[in-house]
Amino acid sequence: MPTSGAEPLLAIEGLEASYGKIAVLHGVDLHVGGGEIVTLLGPNGAGKTTLLRAISGLLPVTAGNVRFDHRELGRMTPREISRLGLAHVIEGHRVFTQQTVTDNLLLAGYNLPRRERKARIEEALSYFPEIAAKRHQPGSALSGGQQQMLAVAQGLVRRPKLLLLDEPSAGLSPVLVDRVLDVMVQLTALGTAVLLVEQLVDKALAASNRVYALDQGRVALHERAGEPGLRRALEQVYLGQPIEITDGATSSAARFRD
Repeated sequence: MPTSGAEPLLAIEGLEASYGKIAVLHGVDLHVGGGEIVTLLGPNGAGKTTLLRAISGLLPVTAGNVRFDHRELGRMTPREISRLGLAHVIEGHRVFTQQTVTDNLLLAGYNLPRRERKARIEEALSYFPEIAAKRHQPGSALSGGQQQMLAVAQGLVRRPKLLLLDEPSAGLSPVLVDRVLDVMVQLTALGTAVLLVEQLVDKALAASNRVYALDQGRVALHERAGEPGLRRALEQVYLGQPIEITDGATSSAARFRD
């Protein structure tokens, strides 16, 4: 099984989560090391968003362990988890459209000292000149893509140790998708880790160190992003087929499983 090469910042073992009586995650094992970009792929309904919600405390964990920076998260609230240095950017342009860009970012850093909060806002805006130029305009004046950039900037205000990004490419043009992915790479150079849910497979793999694929709430594949045969194996996951990969004279499905 591939490893991150560092002590995991995030370590998940045997994670199970449900919506009421509907079980969604079934014994998920996953880890993210400091400064890594790890992409989470899989067909619709595989449990990707549910996994991020369980990590950040938005959904109760019914079994298993989630450890972040050597702390067990199972009984913590989302606010407590956020204060440990984990930021979750939820899918779907979740910004306050009646508030200005600056006010959205002020709210993201509400519990920071005033001077520190101002510096963090300028730092977050430096990654996205398009919304920096509209800092005094309401969120409703932004395009859908710019609202998505603002949502990512809200996460950056926290200077997180780990950034959870759920479909950041949604609503973005190809140029802006590349911008967001480039920002991710810049963040990892500063030590921030990223766990990314994304449907643009090729772009996500190009920016990632490792990849997991979920299928029906279980890890179906775990491998380094540049591994030969990975794209074919991913196709089999998306099509619901048994995973096989030929590497020289070796063919093995287990090699891609946690």
